[in-house]
Amino acid sequence: MVLIVDLVLLTLLCLTALAIMLVRHLFAVVALTGAFSLLSAGLLVTLDAVDVAFTEAAVGAGISTVLMLGTLALTKRREARSPKLSPIGLIIIFSTGATLIYATPDMPKFGAVDSPGLVHIVPSYIEGSENDIAVPNIVTAILASYRGYDTLGEVAVIFTAGMGVIILLGRRREDEYGYSEESAAFPLRPETSNDEEGKDKS
Repeated sequence: MVLIVDLVLLTLLCLTALAIMLVRHLFAVVALTGAFSLLSAGLLVTLDAVDVAFTEAAVGAGISTVLMLGTLALTKRREARSPKLSPIGLIIIFSTGATLIYATPDMPKFGAVDSPGLVHIVPSYIEGSENDIAVPNIVTAILASYRGYDTLGEVAVIFTAGMGVIILLGRRREDEYGYSEESAAFPLRPETSNDEEGKDKS
């Protein structure tokens, strides 16, 4: 049953990705990317990675979709021109995909007790999390301590992306309402009229 669900989700992911490539209406593309994130979250749930699925659903289908819809409010709804297919890009994509498919059989089976992660890493986390960190929740101990720098990097990336979007949208709105860079830099400086400027020059 799980295999059937995985195959259905994988098929839907492939169809959604193909639709994203072919559709030229940007609003439809945003909706499809949100659906792609939800399907990815469902696939992660079947792999027992509920925490990663929650992050994918919140960031991919939630925050990213809202940001892209906000961006569409300031841009056109349709793509300006259809991009040309690059033979070099296609070769790189198919070569990478073929390499991943070729290497997949060498991976340990899902849930195998003799996989390297379960043999070497997981026991140290289970045995040492309470003694080393004094945190009863093993997942929290891994994310906050063992993988603390990795989590900090992920938060920094999300924060940087959000600030970049806010800055871009903010600059566009300033231009739309007629704010210049000088008035934005000195918002409290009183504006002088033309008569006062003429008196100062005389």
